[in-house]
Amino acid sequence: MSNLARFIGLRYTRAKSSHQFLSFVSGFSFIGMMLGVMALVVVLSVMNGFDRELKQRLLAVIPHGFIATEPYTEDWQTLAKLAKQQPDVIGAAPYIEGFGLLSHRGLNMDAALVAVDPSLEREVSIIDQHIIAGDMGKLQAGEYGVVIGRILAQRLRANIGDKITLTLPEVSITPAGAFPRSKRFTVVAVFKVGAQVDQSLAMIHLQDGKKLFKLGDKVHGVRVAFDDIYQAEAGLKAIQSASPQSTVTKSWAQTQGSLFQAMKMEKIMIAIMLFLIIAVAAFNVITSLVLMVADKRSDIAVLRTMGMSQRQVMAVFVTQGMALGGLGILLGLLLGLPLAYWLGDLSLYIESLSGQQLFDPDIYFIAELPSEVRFNDVLIVTVIAFLITLLATLYPAYRASRIEPAEALRYE
Repeated sequence: MSNLARFIGLRYTRAKSSHQFLSFVSGFSFIGMMLGVMALVVVLSVMNGFDRELKQRLLAVIPHGFIATEPYTEDWQTLAKLAKQQPDVIGAAPYIEGFGLLSHRGLNMDAALVAVDPSLEREVSIIDQHIIAGDMGKLQAGEYGVVIGRILAQRLRANIGDKITLTLPEVSITPAGAFPRSKRFTVVAVFKVGAQVDQSLAMIHLQDGKKLFKLGDKVHGVRVAFDDIYQAEAGLKAIQSASPQSTVTKSWAQTQGSLFQAMKMEKIMIAIMLFLIIAVAAFNVITSLVLMVADKRSDIAVLRTMGMSQRQVMAVFVTQGMALGGLGILLGLLLGLPLAYWLGDLSLYIESLSGQQLFDPDIYFIAELPSEVRFNDVLIVTVIAFLITLLATLYPAYRASRIEPAEALRYE
């Protein structure tokens, strides 16, 4: 692109048009581009924030991997030893899992039931670090104690020391007839992680779980924690290759992968919808350039007669369109990046002014709007916005380059 074409294109951008409608369309396209980029940066940052919060809280609680021999695991100590031989494994603990109905004072809640060894569970879970009432150390074998989440405790109206009834989805046959299997447990601790498990998880001692599920000395498997959760797949494959043939493994990507995949798809779909704002702004760029070409036909004819080539004329209007769109993109980034960075503080400030809580922790598990600005997202938004703007300038610029000087100056 020659300096002359660039100079004229920038002059056209600053020059006042004789048509008010042209000025309005140009301003509208500029504002649309700015708002589209700003909205994309802010919304993608919020999606990143929710993704980060979910991974930090949920993956800190759920195991990174499972190892088991079907249908049950008898020698879990050997599996745990094999797992700990892997360099990335930081902990391994046995478990028994199932589902049951918790009842207290006429209130009923279904829960995921996990039987654990408290002395080993801290190697694969952080729940013991988030006890807000009671003591997880009181989860003793034979005492039939239970540790439940805060929201689960609230909905059952259960406090430390209360007796709650656990009913299993199994039937016991007695001389008096068939009855569902149930057992009374004492609440010994309540935890709060700030994730879905707060309303769905109940933990009992491993020995109590063996008696409850009639497993004898068997367990369902071994839960494994890795130093890097993203190395769990490779680590579990290495463990499985070193284990007996009947050993099966499963990672967090298989148990929770659909959740994170859904969030990723949601982020993509929201980004596509917001890019439509930029596309509308790009159509306005096309409109403003088409009107500008019609307004400057005589100027284009004069430039052509003075020796300017069709390529240079095309470059003039590409420069004008890119300057208009580029300025909108730049201002969108300058407004969107600070807004995305301080969005959490801004939400707290709005709450302090209005006196209303925007995010109820009991529903959203967060107290403020999470936001995380990622360079890759900002770069993708910027590049795509520039490409859309560039494509929008090509047709009007091509129309300008095809204007014949004699035809344009015939009635001048």
